[in-house]
This record gives sequence, structure tokens and C-alpha cells, in this order.
Amino acid sequence: MKTGTFSELEIQQKENPKPVIIHIYTSWCSVCKIESFQLNKDKKLVQLINENFYLINFDPEKMKEKISFQGKEFNYLPNGNSGIHELALALSKNKNQPLYPLWIILDKDQNLIDYHEGLFKPEDMKRKLEKVLKF
Repeated sequence: MKTGTFSELEIQQKENPKPVIIHIYTSWCSVCKIESFQLNKDKKLVQLINENFYLINFDPEKMKEKISFQGKEFNYLPNGNSGIHELALALSKNKNQPLYPLWIILDKDQNLIDYHEGLFKPEDMKRKLEKVLKF
């Protein structure tokens, strides 16, 4: 799947507005790894996402740069040997610690369409994304 960054997203949305998928995960999350493998294996899903959405894969424990998103700036919050990006906390309903994987789907105007915590099966994701495109 083609993925981008938050900084690219601003430019892309001005040139060619599309719905956005933000996938929040961590490198240590075993469910995230299984899910990623299953989703990437589904060729129709990959094509659907690549053609109709902007996808951002976001590991909030590794991303330490400042991110501008929806007119606000978000920073990495160090905590001893680890930390978390405050954008992940802002997007998550659980403000102390997001549940992984977390999927945020926004329309082309950056309005929240869907919020999905935990494993997102390819068939369920395809159904959800096809509904988004019908709006």
C-alpha cells in the first residue's frame, strides 16, 4: 500500500482532495503485524486504498518530529526511555494510552467518518471504505 506523511497530506489535499486513513500502530504490537500482513495480502483492498484514499501509517512511539495537522501542532512526549506522540493521544478516544491498532478514517474535508480500535479484517475494511466512497 502506498503510504504518506502528515506533511505530504496537506499538499496532496490541496491538489487532489481524498478521504484519509490514519493507521496508528506500534512495532511491538503482534495484532498490528498480523493485521498488516492480512491487509497487504488482499489485492483488491490495496488497490481500493491506493486509488481512492491517502494512507498514513503512524507509529506514535517512534515518530519524534513535530506534526502539523488540522491547523494544530503536535509534539512527541518523552517519558523515560520511551514516549508517545501527542497526536496519537488527540486522535484516540482513550486519552491516556491508545489501543493498537487504531484506524481513523476522515472524509476529504478532514471530518471523522470512522474510528476503529483493534483488528480490522480485510473484508470489514473493504465494506467500510466502499461506504465512505458512496458519500
